[in-house]
Amino acid sequence: MIGKVFLVGAGPGAPDLLTLRAAEILQRADVVLHDALVDSRTLALAARARRIPVGKRSGRVSTAQKFINKRLVDAARTHRVVVRLKGGDPMLFGRAQEEIDALRSAGIDVEIVPGVTAASAAASEIGVSLTRRGLARHVALVTPRAADGERGNDWAASVLAADTAVIYMGARLAEMISAELMKRGKSPRTPVAIVESASLPGRRVFLGKLADLPRLAAQTGDGPAVVLVGEVLKEAARERGAVSASSVEPLLRQA
Repeated sequence: MIGKVFLVGAGPGAPDLLTLRAAEILQRADVVLHDALVDSRTLALAARARRIPVGKRSGRVSTAQKFINKRLVDAARTHRVVVRLKGGDPMLFGRAQEEIDALRSAGIDVEIVPGVTAASAAASEIGVSLTRRGLARHVALVTPRAADGERGNDWAASVLAADTAVIYMGARLAEMISAELMKRGKSPRTPVAIVESASLPGRRVFLGKLADLPRLAAQTGDGPAVVLVGEVLKEAARERGAVSASSVEPLLRQA
């Protein structure tokens, strides 16, 4: 028997942001290989499935990608509905192409089910559009991280060229990000934000300027976080007068 593999986006965290298509597939799943940060309530939808954690967390021991690829292929040879459940959207910084290529090489059918990505969730938490007529028409989604053995990427060039940038997996690299962007001409006064655990009850927002970024990042916890950079954040920072979670969280709870 050759089954089918679904690469499903679990969204930024909140289970009610899952798409209807994703929920329906999870309910039919025989096997679910899931990321570390997928909410337990989302996993509960796969009530009849065997659930296998294969998560990756920055700076921690993680499941090797080749091993995940093999588990997917093996699962599809013994089960009809196999789900690879990824945080956010599978096609953004989810190493989806490696899994797609491995499955296609093994003759296994693959379907992609998109999810809400962290950039959209973070912008929604702040109440700021990533694009804005007359101010921001270019958005860059980047990550400065590279796996061991991979060549580096000029992420900073993309940030400098864009009106708004969202930096995935950037909070722990805040000092390097701030220094590199300012060295290459970005104003230290450029508005920035860090959004941690977007869409979840423990979400936190930190607003400030590019020069403040390392200090803001030092206040974050263990939740997934993205860094936003751009003039679209200026009014939000001014209105809230916020550079710390203590002044922002009450506003989010009232929203």
